[in-house]
Amino acid sequence: MKYVLVTGGVVSGLGKGVTASSIGLLLQACGLRVTSIKIDPYLNTDAGTMSPFEHGEVFVLDDGGEVDLDLGNYERFLDSTLTRDNNLTTGKIYQSVIDKERKGDYLGRTVQVVPHITDAIQEWIERVANVPVDGKEGPPDVCVIELGGTIGDIESMPFIEALGQFSYKVGPGNFCLVHVSLVPVLSVVGEQKTKPTQHSVRELRSLGLTPNILACRSTKALEDNVKTKLSQFCHVPEENIVTLYDVPNIWHVPLLLRDQKAHGAILKELNLLGKAVEADVTEWTERTKIYDSLQDPVRIAMVGKYTGLTDSYLSVLKALLHASVACHKKLVVEWVAASDLEEITAHEAPDVHKNAWDLLKGADGILVPGGFGDRGVQGKILATKYARENQVPFLGICLGMQLAVVEFARSILGYKDANSTEFEPETSSPCVIFMPEGSTTHMGGTMRLGSRRTHFQVPDCKSAKLYGNAKFVDERHRHRYEVNPDMILDIENAGLSFVGKDGTGRRMEIVELQNHPYFVGAQFHPEFKSRPGKPSALFLGNLLDYIA
Repeated sequence: MKYVLVTGGVVSGLGKGVTASSIGLLLQACGLRVTSIKIDPYLNTDAGTMSPFEHGEVFVLDDGGEVDLDLGNYERFLDSTLTRDNNLTTGKIYQSVIDKERKGDYLGRTVQVVPHITDAIQEWIERVANVPVDGKEGPPDVCVIELGGTIGDIESMPFIEALGQFSYKVGPGNFCLVHVSLVPVLSVVGEQKTKPTQHSVRELRSLGLTPNILACRSTKALEDNVKTKLSQFCHVPEENIVTLYDVPNIWHVPLLLRDQKAHGAILKELNLLGKAVEADVTEWTERTKIYDSLQDPVRIAMVGKYTGLTDSYLSVLKALLHASVACHKKLVVEWVAASDLEEITAHEAPDVHKNAWDLLKGADGILVPGGFGDRGVQGKILATKYARENQVPFLGICLGMQLAVVEFARSILGYKDANSTEFEPETSSPCVIFMPEGSTTHMGGTMRLGSRRTHFQVPDCKSAKLYGNAKFVDERHRHRYEVNPDMILDIENAGLSFVGKDGTGRRMEIVELQNHPYFVGAQFHPEFKSRPGKPSALFLGNLLDYIA
């Protein structure tokens, strides 16, 4: 097994996740089998209870793991299926060590960070790295490990110590360290400054890790004299210093690394030049060219709660992008804060209210994504009603699907107080109810999570056709509430069809409105399985309807 470790220095947000994904894609293009591990040094067991404002979206895996959004990048770039164990956190490691201590596995010894925590980290990496994620038998060839945070952060110290020991343990030729750092350009002098990277590498070396490759983030390509200087002070060969300069979109990053022969440097460090073939990124290059050349816009109104931070809806954005590229349309996302559509905003901030409605009415399609909490719910219902009444293509995901049912019950069935018990526990018309198996006392990992099967009830419905006339589909879920099965008959008789259900037939999965160009709601999250070149069927439907 070979290992590539990606670390970051100077500041956070440099794009370590995209860099790690791009390295994995290039190695895969060289004929190697690749897996990925993301290390998050926070104390949370997983990302499940973290606010999107705090850490971006929570990405959900097939096995129900609630993980960091970088694992979404790995899956999209490598077209792999990861597990919860591919996301390693401080909380998981400490919990496993404390559980062992309670069982007496340490035979009375004093349990310490070194060696017990560091050993547990290394054992975890070795175990997970040997699990295939590409659907084939046998272990992968290379494991790309991303260490979250920035070198020097106090919370990542046990991981850095463990990785230093691990690099020594696996030996030269089996471990390659790629350090992503910042080379800023001061506007006053217009010169690329190397000092931040020098200090970052010095810190890294003092902690027992030596970079083999430097990936330098900058606004433009590194000048030759800057590379020479970095090579001298950081003890990295010039040919192993690559620039990750600003590009139009992240699909360019693998090509950027390929053009600078970064994969060749990694293969050389890992003694894989004899096993690897010439990197074939033809398909990726063609798709990137199409993306760059798109001119004809398609406007999608994203009506959500967390519109101030786009990372909160990262997978939804990527799924929209995959669909728009497949349709040869230039995606334009109009961010509409759901609360801005509500009547109270019309009184408090009429200009904001008018602008939100103008964006919504000017869109070619409307998307209401998942979310939690009651803020903006009425705005989402108003957006759903507008899409239904005005024949605008609509896709509701998770909460968006539930609110489509609530809006229909209020407007068509006349149930004026129809609601979800999440927002109005005492409603007399509970369209959406708490799932019987859910926990009311514990938040983490207690939702209906992971891949579940949806069976199509109507063979010729729009959704089934988009999925290639499949009889069933497996998609990922993350919810505590569901459509009330006792109200299904009334709702369906009025024209809203539940065309997809689970195996029991009592859990509603996909809803479609009759006599509407495209009005679809899904209890699951189709965005999590969308890939470049293989867009999600329901997202594709939203855009294809507009084109038709």
